[in-house]
Amino acid sequence: FLIDEYQDTNHAQYRFVRLLTMQRKNLCVVGDDDQSIYKFRGADITNILNFEKDYPAAKVIKLEQNYRSFGNILNTANALISNNTNRLGKNLWTDAGEGEPVRVMDADNEEHEAERLVNRIQSLRGGNETGEGVSQFRAWKDFAVLYRANHQSRMLEKALRKAAIPYKVSGGQS
Repeated sequence: FLIDEYQDTNHAQYRFVRLLTMQRKNLCVVGDDDQSIYKFRGADITNILNFEKDYPAAKVIKLEQNYRSFGNILNTANALISNNTNRLGKNLWTDAGEGEPVRVMDADNEEHEAERLVNRIQSLRGGNETGEGVSQFRAWKDFAVLYRANHQSRMLEKALRKAAIPYKVSGGQS
């Protein structure tokens, strides 16, 4: 049996899997204890936290190397997730170099956040700042805005349209 997103399984699913795998112990799970976000749907983080105790013969492989992000992003992520309680622990790392410094943007609300984002894009697009004090023009294709839920795009799109910044929504509807 293979179970993906094991950190988001509930108690009934856990018991069902235990019954199915008691004899052969043929179980492979993939999960990340730091990405358990469905407690409100009944997910039980102890399923993954107790996996090694429940399956002592299992081989655990931690996937800590990241191929998509720069070091500064992963260092920030490590610092944030280290505050999680009930976790197994890991240290994310990369060979991709440090990258640009991570910036934290403070905003009063979603409208203010969208305005600040537009201002940042305009500043970088105009070549006003790169972080090292060097002026460099950026093309529209150099920007991407990632958000977790589709409802977050509404205010962002409104601010982008108001500033006449061209955009394309990928994986959702405008």
